[in-house]
Amino acid sequence: MAKEAAKIKVYTVRRRFRKFVTVVEGVEKDANPKQVSTKLKSKLACGGTFKNNRIELQGDHKARVKQLLIKMGFSEDQIEVE
Repeated sequence: MAKEAAKIKVYTVRRRFRKFVTVVEGVEKDANPKQVSTKLKSKLACGGTFKNNRIELQGDHKARVKQLLIKMGFSEDQIEVE
């Protein structure tokens, strides 16, 4: 139920030394965002963290994150990729 109600936003930010970070916002606490971030880091073979109610993944992974979130049970309509 929480996975269906969440509006998830996926975008990239450029950080120091021209490195990209993929940010995933809007994962509700009912969906256990720490566990979601662990699964995403494992599947994408990258580092990252969960802080300030958002998941940060090292690298530009916008295209794959949407597909992985759909496989985890999130609705495709709720995921917005910028």
